[in-house]
Amino acid sequence: MNNFEWVCPTRIIFGKNTEERVGEFAKQYSNKILLHYGQGSIKKTGLYDKVVNSLKNANVEFIELGGVQPNPRLSLVRKGIEICKKENINFILAVGGGSVIDSAKAIAAGVKYEGDIWELYEGKGTLKEALPVGVILTIPAAGSEASMGSVITNEDGWYKRSINYDILRPVFAIMNPELTYTLPPFQTAVGAVDMLTHVMERYFTNTKNVDLTDRLSEATMRTIIKYAPLALKDPHNYDVRAQIMWAGTVAHNGLLGTGREEDWATHDIEHEVSGIYDVAHGAGLAVLFPAWMKYVYRHDINRFAQYATRVWNVEPDFFNLEKTALEGIKRLEKFYKEELNLPITLSGLKVPDDRFEEMAEKATEKGPIGNFVKLYKEDVLNILKLAK
Repeated sequence: MNNFEWVCPTRIIFGKNTEERVGEFAKQYSNKILLHYGQGSIKKTGLYDKVVNSLKNANVEFIELGGVQPNPRLSLVRKGIEICKKENINFILAVGGGSVIDSAKAIAAGVKYEGDIWELYEGKGTLKEALPVGVILTIPAAGSEASMGSVITNEDGWYKRSINYDILRPVFAIMNPELTYTLPPFQTAVGAVDMLTHVMERYFTNTKNVDLTDRLSEATMRTIIKYAPLALKDPHNYDVRAQIMWAGTVAHNGLLGTGREEDWATHDIEHEVSGIYDVAHGAGLAVLFPAWMKYVYRHDINRFAQYATRVWNVEPDFFNLEKTALEGIKRLEKFYKEELNLPITLSGLKVPDDRFEEMAEKATEKGPIGNFVKLYKEDVLNILKLAK
């Protein structure tokens, strides 16, 4: 096990009707906030009215900035930074899923950063302080409600890049599983893929003697695998939705990566795909992570066989661990295709193969990606071809 530091100060307020307390929590940080949300679904569901009433009852003034898209855009982030500076806003409330939260984090960073916010995403600057961010989570998937990360897409060149700072972890996250009842099946499905991939990016490691986090990761994966199909069949089942919502947070708050090297190559590759073609992040991961697995599994067949046995209940063939490992990958693909009803090829996502070279070049422009196996441009190109 490696040395580690883990800080996760996010206060989780979990359960029914908890969104009605948002004014109480926001007021602890400011009397004037930016209310940041997506493209209007919170108004259709009635959540917007609940939030506004709670803020008004707590005498919290707010300025709105809606319009966050999936794969959130840099242009809206810059608009939010401008608003916060002009209006002297010192707290941001994100109401939505990972895209809204990531956008809110970017604004929070940009208000305090002296240069242009995109410099941070290019790795050219260092973030030393940020505005506090609070969250009402509506889409369990990205885990951004308690993570240190933010991913933003720059429309100039369609670069999708990330930053990770502990000071970007939200100060509170209100999580009511009831708010996820109205999610379309597709969003439920790709959200589950995102969660699973967050765990697997940590699970496939070169670090030895990490049995505790192995077991925690396996339990999290098995929970998602069990409950995601149930959520699709019975979307108004509170207990099912609660399992999924909490699993999404645990998958990406950093706990499962403590003491171990992490990979993240597949995320880097997927960012190029969704940056150009605007596919849902989880949908891209459903295609690319199995392709990555097929490309690298021989690096550590024992770990892939362990994954197959412990997560997918594959009967181990001790005389042919490669067969066991490959069966685990096969069952993951089958789960995505048959249980979650998602494409498992890039062509199924309507992503053509004419820009593979460009994506591989952009993914590795600063050097090889990943840690389990270092991937260079040719490797990324091969994985994209495997996913074709």
